Amino acid sequence: MAQDPKGVLLLATLNTKGPEALYLRHKIEEWGEKPLLMDLSTRGERKKTEADFPVSQVAKAGGSSLRQLASSGDRDRNMEVMVSGAVKIVHRLLREDRIHGILGVGGYSGSLMAAEVMHCLPFGFPKILVSSAAALPGLSTRFLQTSDILLFNSVIEIAGLTGLLKNVLDRAALAMAGMIPGQVTEPFTDRTKAIAMTMLSPCEKCARTVRAGLEKRGYGVVGFHATGIGDRAMESMISEGLFRGVVDLAPGGVAEHLYGFMRDPGPNRLESAAKMGISQIISTCGVNHITPRKSMYTHEHDSRRKHDIDKLRTWIRMSPKELKEVAGVFAQKLNLSRGPVKILIPLRGWSSVDEPGHPTYDPEEDRIFTTELRKTLRKDIEIVEVNANMEDPEFADAVLNVALDMFKEVPLYA
Repeated sequence: MAQDPKGVLLLATLNTKGPEALYLRHKIEEWGEKPLLMDLSTRGERKKTEADFPVSQVAKAGGSSLRQLASSGDRDRNMEVMVSGAVKIVHRLLREDRIHGILGVGGYSGSLMAAEVMHCLPFGFPKILVSSAAALPGLSTRFLQTSDILLFNSVIEIAGLTGLLKNVLDRAALAMAGMIPGQVTEPFTDRTKAIAMTMLSPCEKCARTVRAGLEKRGYGVVGFHATGIGDRAMESMISEGLFRGVVDLAPGGVAEHLYGFMRDPGPNRLESAAKMGISQIISTCGVNHITPRKSMYTHEHDSRRKHDIDKLRTWIRMSPKELKEVAGVFAQKLNLSRGPVKILIPLRGWSSVDEPGHPTYDPEEDRIFTTELRKTLRKDIEIVEVNANMEDPEFADAVLNVALDMFKEVPLYA
């Protein structure tokens, strides 16, 4: 039985990617879907536009006009106007159930605008961004942020309908056509049973054991890779009310934001669960290490104890001064908690990096963090010390037992 066509919103700057966008629209139609083309150009509009949502309409929705765009020399401002207008139109199209997928195509600027528009769409909504700038260092994370965008590296420039580029656009159109008509699992969590958990490879054994134990009791554990973007996404989803509780094994991003290092999850790390009033179990994987970009290394960083996790990642031991500073920030954030909090600290190393024989292993120095935390933490927030390494079975069992006790007692979103 033939299905009704699904709406696909195409995003492009038609003043630079016009033929390519029109080709993509044609391919979407060939696959039986209904494309809607939005022009994100910031330098005026064609006299005869092929867009369903022309520049003039998008600019108006963004609080501007064609004339203002043309007279403005501020390119960044023009891009902000177009993104703002596009987001408003997209929200309307969603409410009207007119779009079921979004596909953007562009170079550097076009990809930035298309990605920002996609960020407003919910998790699980099909999103594809075909970009010739996808592989530029640092840009892919900016495109993706915390959104589940499928980033398609075109490899070649999106200019001229050669056989190579047609192949790229054909595959993108086919990928979108394949995403939208089929039955896909609904992106749903049962907030009465859903638990958020941060994970990192140096505490993988602990995370795996705790997750398995919670799942055996009927909880659904959603893991987040705590390397900056993952824990940023977790904070956002917690704020949306998706979880009953949090097992935060790897909150080292708090320090990474404080110092502007590679695993920076933003300023709200360790705050969302506190504001929502859900229970939190906090541990310390990675908290005693920092990961500055190597271009940021000082002579003092070079002289510190280090551990190479792999050829791309090096963890540097925190200084005593930094341990005190970070403990103060932890306490400040956790003291705002409206729900129950317990902190579990392993006494014989905070990760698999912290084991005897490893250069950064120093449980005596780690006590600086714990001592400072006790000084400034609310008295009703308990710190539980476990005589084990983070990756020892005894520590995972301790975390699991605390989790099972805390989660069953917490009232749900009272």
